[in-house]
Amino acid sequence: MTTSERASALTEMRELDSAALYRLLTWLSPAFPIGGFSYSSGIEWAVEAGDIADAASFRDWLSTMLTHGGGFCDAVFLAHTHRAVEQGNMEALGEIADLAAAFVPSRERQLETASQGRAFIEIARSAWSSPDLDDAVARCKTVVYPVAVGLVGALHDVPLTPLLHGFLHAVTSNWISAGSRLVPLGQTDSQRVLAALEPVVAATADRALVASLDDLGSATFRADLASLRHETQYTRLFRS
Repeated sequence: MTTSERASALTEMRELDSAALYRLLTWLSPAFPIGGFSYSSGIEWAVEAGDIADAASFRDWLSTMLTHGGGFCDAVFLAHTHRAVEQGNMEALGEIADLAAAFVPSRERQLETASQGRAFIEIARSAWSSPDLDDAVARCKTVVYPVAVGLVGALHDVPLTPLLHGFLHAVTSNWISAGSRLVPLGQTDSQRVLAALEPVVAATADRALVASLDDLGSATFRADLASLRHETQYTRLFRS
């Protein structure tokens, strides 16, 4: 990020008012009922295959997912969705939503992100009504999770920078929750992994804030393979 872009992001963080902060913490809390605990994003197969065996290998796996995989891509989709809604550009919103829905590498990942996106929209509609929500959703054929968060956040005046950091923290925390049950990891090791990923999450958010849709792309072939092979895994605790 340039100096001016970083200054703008810091201003957004300071301008997060109490109502927006309350909603941000609620929407991205593990207790928000979108069913995230049911999905592992292929981590379950990676553990069975031996790719993830301990805290160190798990940290490396998640760091790659954030930097070169779904973490970065979802962050870019969230950022562009938020800006499109803020600008009232519903045509762009529909195009972003279509691209985000097409960008997942497997059937189970599609189930994961689409199911969480629908749940996020429905709960937000029920508890935090917005007169423009139905119209915005109607412009999208499918609302996947990062698009849902960006859309609702913009409609409720949650600034993009804290929303993006909160989203990446929530996604990472959910991955770690899955890993803690699969590896398994104790509570202390789980928190050590989360702490070690703090600069990775921050760097990913910074990249996503200035990325264009042309910058989208991933190189997490083993993670994509894990997601595909999980579909036929014999014993499963998770849906993905």
